[in-house]
Amino acid sequence: MSVPEAYGLGPIKVTAIAGGKVDMAARLTGSGYSVSGCSGGGSVSSEGGGGVGFSCGEGPAATINDAMSLEVVDVLDAAAVLRIRPAG
Repeated sequence: MSVPEAYGLGPIKVTAIAGGKVDMAARLTGSGYSVSGCSGGGSVSSEGGGGVGFSCGEGPAATINDAMSLEVVDVLDAAAVLRIRPAG
């Protein structure tokens, strides 16, 4: 899914849905990257080539790059409902 350029990420790709968590990857478009508040043990790893991977479970929204709020609203078998909006 595409997100506004101001969020510092290229399109976010869901790479896996399992165990109540959604794994995602995105290309970095800005000079830095930060994530905080990811419920369910969020993690960040370098994907090489200027990308990141992160994993979030249902619960409170994560803040990415101090600009984007990403919330996993519901996880259903192989599908998930995500809510993305400006942080704040």
